[in-house]
Amino acid sequence: MTETTVAEVLAELAALEDPRIREVNERHGDDHGVNLGKLRAIAKRLKTRQELARGLWETGDSAARLLATLICRPKAFERDDLDAMVREARVPKVHDWLLNHVVKKSPHAEELRLAWLADADPVVASAGWALTATRVAKNAEGLDLAALLDVVEAELKDAPDRLQWAMNTCLAQIGIEHAGYRARAIAIGERLRVLEDYPTPPNCTSPFAPVWIAEMVRRREHGT
Repeated sequence: MTETTVAEVLAELAALEDPRIREVNERHGDDHGVNLGKLRAIAKRLKTRQELARGLWETGDSAARLLATLICRPKAFERDDLDAMVREARVPKVHDWLLNHVVKKSPHAEELRLAWLADADPVVASAGWALTATRVAKNAEGLDLAALLDVVEAELKDAPDRLQWAMNTCLAQIGIEHAGYRARAIAIGERLRVLEDYPTPPNCTSPFAPVWIAEMVRRREHGT
């Protein structure tokens, strides 16, 4: 079997470019027009290709970078590789997939979480808060939840959009997963009113923390 090249993959992605998809994505800050189901199908065919993934990432093309996150070997990246990649990933979908498909599976995730939380770049800091929200939900041992709520209470209202979203997610996860902090998390959300008016489609839960917390707790209590 011949090795697939970066140029071949880029040509395949270019052939899938759909102007209508790009138009929708651009409303959310994403600069690609490839159907994500078709992109995942390419990843399934290619399987794990670490060097190809590195080459695709280096192109700077968003669709290529999304594909790279699906075919890479997360544990093969060094800490500094991942730090550089997060700083390069300014497109929201690329940023999200890099965190979810790569960084979270890396042995460097906790070290990076702590470093990014304190970063002056709000997009990088948002990565730290996104990783923190995951830890709050899945493995909160060792986290100072009260201190996290202190920071959220002080900084959420005026945080830039991406950072605000990640901090708000952390606030909601604390309220959902940790009953002892639930009342305070709800109170912070009610006082700050962040994302209260966020447009939410029917049958979706609002990202407004008090509503989000109440709905997830209700579902668990009723087994739905």
